[in-house]
Amino acid sequence: MTNMLELHRISVSEMDNNCYLLVAGDEALLIDAAADAPAILALAQQAGAKITAVLTTHRHPDHHRALVEVLKETGATHYASFLDAPALPADVDVELNQGDTIEFAGHELPVTILRGHTPGGAALTAEIDGRTHLFVGDSIFPGGLGKTTSESDFVRLFKDVTERLFNRHDDETIVHPGHGVDTTLGAERPNLDEWWERRW
Repeated sequence: MTNMLELHRISVSEMDNNCYLLVAGDEALLIDAAADAPAILALAQQAGAKITAVLTTHRHPDHHRALVEVLKETGATHYASFLDAPALPADVDVELNQGDTIEFAGHELPVTILRGHTPGGAALTAEIDGRTHLFVGDSIFPGGLGKTTSESDFVRLFKDVTERLFNRHDDETIVHPGHGVDTTLGAERPNLDEWWERRW
């Protein structure tokens, strides 16, 4: 029987970056080695697991300051979007496209590419305790989308988030952002028109 997924999280750095750890048995998948490699490695140790996979959600430096050290210490397989991979400080073992899945400890975790905050961030979907969880990097936060720097980037991000997340998952789906607190698609869905009008 496949080991059930457990979720662990710590916040690191002055920017309140979330590092998420999906644990199945004695294996762990880390989402964003944002900073403080010793704290990340200690989190895995406390969970009784070894980090065997790392997903970097996007290219911004505050999300990968501990990446090189974590990969060196663990030998984990590194995953990232093919669009953001060239800007990362460590080689990407598996470059991800829209619709790909990460196979981890007997689980198939769907990948969604979200363009706009960066050329292409990678979001991960996981079923934990009977609920869908989305790990979205900086593409969605409680109350709005992640920062964009042009009209075209905003439109691209809004459309990707709407079509690839809101239109595919129900209101109970939990959203885990790259900074700060969680939200749900149901809490944010009524505000999509407002986001479109205000452009963030």
